[in-house]
Amino acid sequence: MAEFVPYLRGQLKGYHQLVSGNEIFLNRTKNIGTYTKEDAINYSLSGPNLRSTGVKWDLRKDEPYSIYDRFDFDIVTREEGDVLARYYVRMGEIEESLKIIEQAVQQFPKDGEIIAKVPKIIKAPKGEAFVRIEGSRGEIGCYISSDGKKEPYRLKFRRPSFYNLQILPKLLEGESISNLIAILGAVDIVLGEVDG
Repeated sequence: MAEFVPYLRGQLKGYHQLVSGNEIFLNRTKNIGTYTKEDAINYSLSGPNLRSTGVKWDLRKDEPYSIYDRFDFDIVTREEGDVLARYYVRMGEIEESLKIIEQAVQQFPKDGEIIAKVPKIIKAPKGEAFVRIEGSRGEIGCYISSDGKKEPYRLKFRRPSFYNLQILPKLLEGESISNLIAILGAVDIVLGEVDG
C-alpha cells in the first residue's frame, strides 16, 4: 500500500491532464444533468450526488464509525450540481481516500494477534437495529430485526443506487440522447444494487 499510494497520485495527475482540462470533456459535462441542493435532498441522494450540490455531508466525518475518527481528511464538495461537478467530487474523493489509506497504513500494528476468523453462523440477538456507512455511491443502510433465532425476522438494505436512480426522469426532461450517457454515468448507478 505504501508503494501504491504515490503510484496512484501520479496516475491522477495523468487523468487530470487527459480529462479534467479537455475542452471536449468540459463542453459535454458542464451545465448538463444539473439539479439543486434542494432536489438532491428531496430525492434522498447521498454521496457524491449530494456533495456535488454543495451539501457537506459524509457519515465518516459527521457520524464517525469504525476508526474514521482517527483520520484527517476533507469532505469534497462542489456547488454546481452538474455532471462536471460530480466528476470533480469523485476525483477529489480519490485523493482524500489516498490520505486515509496512508494514515491507516501508519497506524497498522507492527506485531500482535491477527483476528481473521468469523463464526460460520452469526445469530443476531433479539431486537432491531439500523446502521449505515458511507459507500462510494452514497449511504448504505442496513435494518435488521431478530427474534433471537438463527435467521433474522427482517433484513432490509438501503442501497444508494436505488435512490440515486430516482432523479433520472427529472434530469432527462428535454435532454438530447447524446447527453443521456454523460448524465447516467455521472449519477453512477449499479443496476444489481437497484434491483431489490
